[in-house]
Amino acid sequence: MTTTYVPTIGLEIHAELKTKSKMFCGCVNDPDHETPNDLICPVCMAHPGTLPVINTEAVKQVLRVGVAVNGTLATFTEFDRKNYFYPDIPKNYQISQYKFPLVSGGMLAGVELTRIHLEEDTARSTHGNDESKIDYNRAGVPLMELVTEPVIHDAQTAVRFAKELRLLLQYLGAGEANLEKGEMRIEANISVAQEGGPLGTKVEVKNLNSFKAVEQAIEHEIQRHKKLLEHGEKVIQETRGWNEDSQKTFSQRLKEESHDYRYYPDPDLPKMFLDKLKEFTKENLQASLPVLPWELREQYVELGVHEQAVETLIGDVKLNGFFELIKRDITDTQVLTLAVNYLTSDVLGLMSKSSYDGKQVSDMDAKEFMQLITMVHEGVVSSRGAKDILAVWVRDGGDPKKLAERLEVLQISDTKELEVVIKNILTEHTSVVDEYKSGKESALQFLIGQGMRATKGAANPSVLKELIVKGVKNS
Repeated sequence: MTTTYVPTIGLEIHAELKTKSKMFCGCVNDPDHETPNDLICPVCMAHPGTLPVINTEAVKQVLRVGVAVNGTLATFTEFDRKNYFYPDIPKNYQISQYKFPLVSGGMLAGVELTRIHLEEDTARSTHGNDESKIDYNRAGVPLMELVTEPVIHDAQTAVRFAKELRLLLQYLGAGEANLEKGEMRIEANISVAQEGGPLGTKVEVKNLNSFKAVEQAIEHEIQRHKKLLEHGEKVIQETRGWNEDSQKTFSQRLKEESHDYRYYPDPDLPKMFLDKLKEFTKENLQASLPVLPWELREQYVELGVHEQAVETLIGDVKLNGFFELIKRDITDTQVLTLAVNYLTSDVLGLMSKSSYDGKQVSDMDAKEFMQLITMVHEGVVSSRGAKDILAVWVRDGGDPKKLAERLEVLQISDTKELEVVIKNILTEHTSVVDEYKSGKESALQFLIGQGMRATKGAANPSVLKELIVKGVKNS
């Protein structure tokens, strides 16, 4: 009898918050600052006699996340000391939250949440060439930690959840959540057990810095657990890392329990009675929220935007902001479809090229873009002509009509001008005209091609076709 194994996954995700200063001091919040150990002070370096002060903007950002995911906001909270020694912890403890997180419960992307709390980030460690270096610029940066319930059962769902959280943080303006820069770090807790039995031994895979790594590490770990169980071996509760080169996890240390950290309330920080503070009421926080990613999805689908284009638009906050600007005055579904197609394919494709010197959507003029889209819709320029215009416009901007004139891509729709061209073509290709009259449709395409060639691609194809058909009938 084949044994069925069921994986169970819970995620712990840390995300740096975008505030002006660090979590408990006035140092600038810029963990990517070029000069190491430059943005530090006696408070974030834990010099004796210094006192931390709570960054209320960071508290507000976490509470806004809590409202967005429909979690329960704390009426009372406090900060705790999480005690452990590591070179990236200047205090030998981390200020975090234990019993009283800012947010409890909630739901995101169909996954139940356990809690969301606030803490300070650690310094950045760099290892290599037989030495280790510590940059404390990141020490003390506000760090949100979100913990899900163990309700995920496959790697794809885990990745989908993490992507949705990143989008949420970006749309709220709470953080950039750039995984490559370490602004968002994902840890997966994975266990595998026989179907119907109790949960298996949990293994944590830490510091996954790409969605691809999350998926691969979880899938690898599930298979590793299954093999151990199938051979009658035990899974060790431990913390593991992910090796991108070998595509395998590796053991780092035995997993600590919460009591190992000896949590206790930080005596230097005041208790917070959040329900007494007007700026932290649910009503005020709700009013500060933008339209959220999942709400935008529904809106765009109702507008008739293709599913793949919807994800492209929502997946980039700046691109979506540009789309919001251009869609305000669009009432025609065809025009909307044209705008979406050119924006998500041609414009993004051009901006990704190195020759465009890092052009951003925010550099572009929405009115100029819509002028070009209208020109395409009205047949003033062809799709080929529009691509030629975009190649210049994305880089330099400018009036699309003037660019079309300079590039000589304005379409000829004047019937009198085209009739002269068509008359010559029908005269030169009488045998093809006879073939079309006898029912050969490909002959018509040949005649249209000749017309496009004669006008150097400037003829409006639909007008050209209509006039050729008319000319053949009258010949």
